[in-house]
Amino acid sequence: MKKKKLKKPYFSIITVVKNDETNIQKTIKSIISQNYKNFEYILIDGKSKDKTLEKINKYKNKIHYLLSEKDKGIYFAMNKGIKLAKGEILVFVNSGDILKSNALKVVSESFKNNKNFNYLFGTVLRHYTNTSILKYGVSPKKLIYNFDFATSHSTGFFLKRKIYQKYGLLNTKFKHSADYDLYYRLIINKKIIGGSTDKKKIIGVVSKGGYSSKVSFINHLLEECHIRIHNKQNLFFVFLIFTNGILKFVLKKLIYLIKF
Repeated sequence: MKKKKLKKPYFSIITVVKNDETNIQKTIKSIISQNYKNFEYILIDGKSKDKTLEKINKYKNKIHYLLSEKDKGIYFAMNKGIKLAKGEILVFVNSGDILKSNALKVVSESFKNNKNFNYLFGTVLRHYTNTSILKYGVSPKKLIYNFDFATSHSTGFFLKRKIYQKYGLLNTKFKHSADYDLYYRLIINKKIIGGSTDKKKIIGVVSKGGYSSKVSFINHLLEECHIRIHNKQNLFFVFLIFTNGILKFVLKKLIYLIKF
């Protein structure tokens, strides 16, 4: 389903969803309620079998492009969205997450005040199973040894479309952490320039129980090391990162056992 596209939208907001009738409406509402209006909205559905599409169709007049078809996974769906996008700045707000009403206004001002920025990490409130954490700022050097270097979530990550065009899309060979590969490839290897929003200016809220939370710790760690090797990071350094990750995991489990 297509709606008349804006000639030159500043933002392209992309939502990827599959079988999430419970959360999809709050995500859509947060996007169509933005007080900055120069954006297009693209929604990619993985051929949902529940009432997701029924809920989406309530807002079809607010969606510029809706595609519902089977795909091979979340990163394949995200790449479809990137290819359809016409905006200068792209952001993913997947089902269950929300953008604050002033998010696009804050981000547009940051880009316009920093002409050399190719990316921007916005402050997000991230919900976990037992706690919530305010994630803000960005430290590119920290990415060399830790993927927890920024908000590190699609809802808080804004990237210029020309960067995707120049350096490629999400690498679908990575099943759980293709976004980490993108960060490393662009920020470390290609050395693109970017920054972050003010800590107090919250861009969005990230819900608990997302796609990555369903993957075991060891599978996450192995793929993250694979990403580093793929991007030609020193093998010995990757081994140290892997060993440190295992030790921290074991120590955390031991502390938990001692407490309970």
